[in-house]
Amino acid sequence: MRARLLRPLALPAGIATLAALAVAPNAVADSVAADGPLLSYVVNVGSGHGTSAYVQRKIAEAGGSVVTAYDRIGVIVAHSTNPDFGRTVRGVRGVRSAGATRTAPLAASATDETGTTQALTATQEARAAAKSSAAQEPLEPNQWDLRLIGADRANAIEDGSRRVTVGVIDTGVDDTHPDLAPNFSPSQSANCVGGKADTSYGAWRPYEAAADHGTHVAGTIAAARNGVGVAGVAPGVKLAAIKVADPSTQLFYTESVVCAFVFAADHGIDITNNSYYSDPWYMNCVTDADQKALVDSISRAIRYARDKGVTSVASAHNFNDDLASDSVVDTSSPDDGTPVERTVDPSECPIAPEMLPGIVTVSSVGVTRAKAFYSNYGNGVIDVAGPGGDSLKPADTPDRNGRVLSTLPGGGWGYKQGTSMAAPHVTGVLALLKSEHPKASPGQLEALLKAQADEQACPASYDGDGDGVVDAVCAGGTQRNGFYGNGIVNALKAVK
Repeated sequence: MRARLLRPLALPAGIATLAALAVAPNAVADSVAADGPLLSYVVNVGSGHGTSAYVQRKIAEAGGSVVTAYDRIGVIVAHSTNPDFGRTVRGVRGVRSAGATRTAPLAASATDETGTTQALTATQEARAAAKSSAAQEPLEPNQWDLRLIGADRANAIEDGSRRVTVGVIDTGVDDTHPDLAPNFSPSQSANCVGGKADTSYGAWRPYEAAADHGTHVAGTIAAARNGVGVAGVAPGVKLAAIKVADPSTQLFYTESVVCAFVFAADHGIDITNNSYYSDPWYMNCVTDADQKALVDSISRAIRYARDKGVTSVASAHNFNDDLASDSVVDTSSPDDGTPVERTVDPSECPIAPEMLPGIVTVSSVGVTRAKAFYSNYGNGVIDVAGPGGDSLKPADTPDRNGRVLSTLPGGGWGYKQGTSMAAPHVTGVLALLKSEHPKASPGQLEALLKAQADEQACPASYDGDGDGVVDAVCAGGTQRNGFYGNGIVNALKAVK
């Protein structure tokens, strides 16, 4: 069964559409007669400002309104109530692809955690603090994940450089948290919901405390070593937040993701963490005109960011799918409406952004270094692995919790598990590598990351949940395989 987050209460489609646009700070009103649902589209055009200007005029003629145009990558974000808008615009000269970024304004978040957050109690905080040494943060005894990749020892050598900024593309980050405030960079943060960056102060924060995913991810990357709470993998680097989760659905629509990569590229961010997939399609089949357009838009934004020196990391997801197989059964798409089961070929239907070129794709392991029971895998798809937690494998810590402990909105701490938690460990190691090699390109950083990872061979047999049934088959050798890619990342090697 696919692990998903709990679904929020769904509103009727028409009401939810209006509510989403009323709440979203970047939503643009559409003056066209409402002869269909108000949807958002991405329109991908050929090079040249003149082409973009011409297409924008045609968009208006087709009953659309332009939200924003990223001429440097040839992506236009538009709204329309015209049911034929996509088909009409695809016929315009200069348009390479165009498609709706949603099917209906419903569904649940697509962040890559599995299970619910377990907030730390005062008793647990006191128990961990009693076990901590003078060299540790108060809650660090419960951070088995730092020790697994040598981050605790790495921090004694290099905490990370203030010249390096990591952008957390997610549900928002609570920058007032005492473990995050020392490292937070407001000038490099924004709210990209709706496809256009809002840089007003605090716009990057979560809409509500329950949207704790981005704050948890941020703490794993760079929670400060300041005598409070936990420590991050790279506690000396700067953090930025780029919020992309829709306020009413917590979905990560394409226009918001495109905005985030472009914003990161234009604001000096060195590394981005992407612990989500772009909604509403788990896998985007390029034989479908709408889905192809979404892949095209995000691919252009990733390429633009990479050309600007941004290295990007993404989680592999929590469905225990073999992404290198000939077929995967997708039961969750579209996740903003009524999912329809379909069997797809991952090579033709990539998950965005993690299966697109220019992304470091991360699988998850637990405390035993074995693949977590939920983690996707795939030989040639997974680049490296990181600790994302496994609730079925207790840790040798004061709490005995096999999940990952990190920061929560409102100044608290808590446990989560998922490939969402694995990716920020890899991002933190890349931040340490960037600190040691400030002139290294994304390609060079990725090569270093893979070379310094600890090789992990395939198991003879894999039964992730312990029920006596083989759950997954690992293909490949010791140096590179479907469960661990090039191995489990090593923070200590990154700074030696």
